[in-house]
Amino acid sequence: MSKVKIAPSLLAADFGNLQRDVELVNQSEADWHHIDIMDGVFVPNISYGMPVVKSIQQHATKPLDVHLMIVDPNRYIKAFADLGATVLSVHYEACNHLHRSLQAIKAEGMKAGVAINPHTNISLLEDTIKEIDLVCLMSVNPGFGGQSFIENTYEKVRSLKELINNKGSKTLIEIDGGVTSKNAKALVEAGADVLVAGSFVFKNENPTQTIQELKEIAG
Repeated sequence: MSKVKIAPSLLAADFGNLQRDVELVNQSEADWHHIDIMDGVFVPNISYGMPVVKSIQQHATKPLDVHLMIVDPNRYIKAFADLGATVLSVHYEACNHLHRSLQAIKAEGMKAGVAINPHTNISLLEDTIKEIDLVCLMSVNPGFGGQSFIENTYEKVRSLKELINNKGSKTLIEIDGGVTSKNAKALVEAGADVLVAGSFVFKNENPTQTIQELKEIAG
């Protein structure tokens, strides 16, 4: 059984057939549903809001991994807990009081995630890493699907793994953006625990098989 989790990003799903694509993930070897919430302010795009997440949740049988790419995410922590999120990630760059945000997420019974943009240094998480259940490393600039992978990510994963080990933390490392069968193995070897794949899965002719292949490659 692979220890690496695969989290297909529903941003790349067919919104006209969302239930079908959620059920496809349910029946595949994927581990989580990855859900990107964008507000058009923190990132230059708008994705979907609460009603869509609610309908995903009604059909999903696997955990919801929710990534908030929004300003002032604290306003919505309770709302996403009520919608059934298992993991809730807020952006380091959007939180004035990161520790307080992490506490608020955990108080609602969710795993607390922190997402960081490609330009944000790993060292900024040093003081909070033991409070963080998952770090979502953006391996593309956030806001749009289908972008190409930023090569510096491997180095960043290694640095983050070192920080986690040095602090004796159990934080998982998630990679979000441009993940394919070509870089999955190298990411896992660098220390990744969760791979988010959107376009690579849903734009493929056989998404279920693609998920299975990623799972096998990631080992």
